[in-house]
Amino acid sequence: MKVCIVGAGAIGGFIATRLALAGQAQVSALARGETLAALRTQGWRLRMNGELLNAPATASDDAAALGAQDLVVIALKGQSLPALAPKLAPLLGPNTIVLPAMNGVPWWFLREGAPLESVDPGGVVGTALPAAQVLGCVVHASTSTSEPGLVEHRMGQGLIVGEPAGGSSERVQRVVALLAQAGFEATASANIRQDIWYKLWGNLTINPVSAITGATADRILDDPLVRDFCSAAMREVAALGERLGCAIAQSPEDRHQITRKLGAFRTSMLQDVQAGRAIELDAIVGAVAEIAQRLGVPTPNVNALFGLTRLFGRVHGLYPEA
Repeated sequence: MKVCIVGAGAIGGFIATRLALAGQAQVSALARGETLAALRTQGWRLRMNGELLNAPATASDDAAALGAQDLVVIALKGQSLPALAPKLAPLLGPNTIVLPAMNGVPWWFLREGAPLESVDPGGVVGTALPAAQVLGCVVHASTSTSEPGLVEHRMGQGLIVGEPAGGSSERVQRVVALLAQAGFEATASANIRQDIWYKLWGNLTINPVSAITGATADRILDDPLVRDFCSAAMREVAALGERLGCAIAQSPEDRHQITRKLGAFRTSMLQDVQAGRAIELDAIVGAVAEIAQRLGVPTPNVNALFGLTRLFGRVHGLYPEA
C-alpha cells in the first residue's frame, strides 16, 4: 500500500516509523518546516524501549508531488485541519482511505445535521474529505517529540479502527492487518463512535485542567475539589453520550483509578502549553459543548471548563481571539 502521513509529529511519526520498518507499505509524509528538513536529512526516527529506530523517509510539503495514496493517515492537531484539508486533494484517489488519527470529536462524528463549527467551520473539512472514504480511529499511545522529527514513545501501542456507520468491512480489516504487521495492537471496532466517545470522556477534563494549572495528572486527581469538578463534567459528558448512542458504563471514579496508574504524566495539552503551541481545545472540549447545545443537554461544568481554558489560551496567545 501507498501510505501518506499528514502531520509527522508525535503520533504521525510513531505510526510512520513502525510502518516503514515493517516494509509492507510505501510510506511518505506531507510535512513542513523543521520537521520536513529533519525527515529529509535523518529519516524517520523513533526512540522506543531505549532503542533508537530509524528508517529512510520520503517527505514533501507539496501533496501533488506525493500523488494519490491508498491510505492517508491524518495526525494533525484538530485546529490545523480546516486550513489544510482542501490542499490534500492530490493525495485522494477514488478508493483512497482517510484515517484521522486525532484527538477529540472528528468532523464526521454527527450522523445528521449541519457540520460542527468547532471542528469543521463552514463544512470545509467534510467537503474536502468525503465521508465515504473515511475510517474512524482511536489512538491509545503516549508519545512526544524531543526535537523535530524525533519521536519519543512512552507507553501504549493501541490503534482501534472502524467504520463511521458501525459494523465491519473489508477495508477495516485491511487497515487493521497493515497496522498489526507493523507491531501495533490494532483492533477492528464495530462501534468506533463509542470508542471515540469513551476516550474523550476520559481526557476531556484532565487535558484542559492540566493546561491552565500546569499540573500533572496525579496532582489534579490528588486535589479533592478539582477531582470533584472533573467528575461532575464527566457525568455531563456521559449523559450526552447516552443521547448520542455512546453510553459510558464506567463511573468517573472508575476512570480516575485507571488514570492514577499512569503516574505523574503531562497531558498533550500541557505539553503544547509548555512548548508555546496552540492548544487543541475545540476538538476536545468545544465540540462537546456545541453538541450539547444543539441537543439541549445541559453541560454547565463542561461550558465553564471550555470558557476558562479558552480565556487562558487567548491571554497566552495559544487560542484564537473571537
